[in-house]
Amino acid sequence: MYKEVVTDVFFDLDHTLWDFEKNSALTFQKILSENDVFVDVDDFLKVYIPINFQYWKMFREEKISKENLRYQRLKSVFDALGYKATDELIHLLADEYIAHLSSFNHLFPGAIEVLKYLKTDYKLHIITNGFNDVQERKLKNSNIDGFFDVVINSELAGVKKPNPYIFEMALNKAETVASRSIMIGDSLEADILGAKEVGLYALHFNAHGEPLHTHCSIIHSLDEIKKYL
Repeated sequence: MYKEVVTDVFFDLDHTLWDFEKNSALTFQKILSENDVFVDVDDFLKVYIPINFQYWKMFREEKISKENLRYQRLKSVFDALGYKATDELIHLLADEYIAHLSSFNHLFPGAIEVLKYLKTDYKLHIITNGFNDVQERKLKNSNIDGFFDVVINSELAGVKKPNPYIFEMALNKAETVASRSIMIGDSLEADILGAKEVGLYALHFNAHGEPLHTHCSIIHSLDEIKKYL
């Protein structure tokens, strides 16, 4: 569908190639156990996942700082669970979560195969709202860093998707133009609408079962990318 016009493929990282929920769950299982936090991990995650989503939305909208994101999402979870966690414990867990998150490196099924498939015909890049040090470790430890020519993160850009500047910065660094580029990501707001605003094509990897829409084509597995590229 896009084969004749696209030369550059931009991927989101978390929830698109890197299986954030699975790796995050394994990280919490480790750090809660090692710090004698006696809560059921499944109960913890059931509360944490939607809270984390809300705090990331606020962070994306510049409403909270990185430090507040890391502290407040955990405090909110413990408060909701009725677990008395000290500030010292919350800060410790926040630091350990970031330190250990990239040591678990499950990718979505088909990620390596589709990257190999695309690499023969396209230049591949990353645009991520994650933090520089963490995202670099994720790419390296999951052995996919070699696929990408340009990696742009929100810390480096100074703004977050869907801000047009981060897409424009990525296009400039990749020495390409929007009309020859496609963005593949899981977030309708940050990845799809953000990319389309700048003029990129877009492909929505609907990893969260969001409602159907007509902004662009929707896929539910990475292997489906081959139908379009």
